[in-house]
Amino acid sequence: MVTQRGHIPDDAKACGSADPSPQPTAPADPFRQAGYCTRESVRQPIFADPVRLGGHAVGRGRRAVVIAEAGVNHNGDLDTALAMVASAAQAGADFVKFQAFRAGALVSRHAPPADYQKRATGAETQQCLLASLELDRNAFVALRRQCDAMGIGFLATPFSPDDLDMLVGLGVDAVKMASTDLDNWPLLDACAATRLPLILSTGAAMAEELDATVQRLGHVHHVAQLVLLHCVSAYPATRARMNLRRIATLADRYGALTGFSDHTTATDAGGLAVAAGACVLEKHFTLDRTRPGPDQAASLEPDELAAYIRGVRDVELCLGDGELSMQACETDVRRAARKSVVAGCDIQPGETIRADMLAIKRAGEGISPRHLGEIVGAVATRTIRADQPIECNMLRR
Repeated sequence: MVTQRGHIPDDAKACGSADPSPQPTAPADPFRQAGYCTRESVRQPIFADPVRLGGHAVGRGRRAVVIAEAGVNHNGDLDTALAMVASAAQAGADFVKFQAFRAGALVSRHAPPADYQKRATGAETQQCLLASLELDRNAFVALRRQCDAMGIGFLATPFSPDDLDMLVGLGVDAVKMASTDLDNWPLLDACAATRLPLILSTGAAMAEELDATVQRLGHVHHVAQLVLLHCVSAYPATRARMNLRRIATLADRYGALTGFSDHTTATDAGGLAVAAGACVLEKHFTLDRTRPGPDQAASLEPDELAAYIRGVRDVELCLGDGELSMQACETDVRRAARKSVVAGCDIQPGETIRADMLAIKRAGEGISPRHLGEIVGAVATRTIRADQPIECNMLRR
């Protein structure tokens, strides 16, 4: 991932400790203190369900869209990036995504790398690191063509308005914004102005920052097609920090579709996220995790990505449609194991039926026991033998 501002502290030590980690607090926000941009002061925006991402209708209860995040794992080499497109398509991903930036425009010369970036690459500055990971416009043209040829959607995260303009010119189906730009309102405004569906990661975000950003998108820009991705901004994120319940929290709080930008190395995390309500999944992958680069260690290799996507589809199969109805496969057991009201003794015509003259036994093809009270007090119109299921045409009131 491209880190634009100060690095996020590594949580590996905290994850291995039984002691709870201290909760970070947001810096004081003078605008919020003055009463601006508060959730309570603005009505809730209304966001679309489904959202159209290319040929995919994304929504609750629908097939999840999987974005294979190539990111910068190509190490600035176009041939590697093209091979990653083919690999993502073969794994079954719906989209493959890259990152569009110019190092000199993104970071100052003296901005330090995040700790995980320095550990992985030894780079002393972000600009030095990111300059080696850039792709130019011609490379993105080639990548777009390769995606079309392979039948996979093309996406890239822009880190400036110029990057955004380049991607819009290439006909992207949606705009994917990084967590680091959640409060970058000039870029947010430019992305919203494209009127394309917007996918926004929410890593390392405080609730008040999310409130302000979502309200701006909904009420200032009238963005309807929005997907919020839960994200843990650690590379890699541990299972103990996945916090998948946040997927539903985002959906409940903002009414938007939600998903998961997955920084774990677990192949089952996508399926778990779908079970937690994710409609869109974004997963880092690489051709070879042993290659140099800042994100390689938090990425899946091609066979793992394929297993990840198979796991997602298997979970979707298991989740079903949630309808409260009997399935055809249950008919035989229902017929054999449900119970019906039967005669507990021989009942003669003209007898008034008492409760002690009835029994409840299998099989379940007669009158349900829930109607027992309606049978008691009825008069038999014919002889009913012991163990014979009671039928409505045997009775009169």
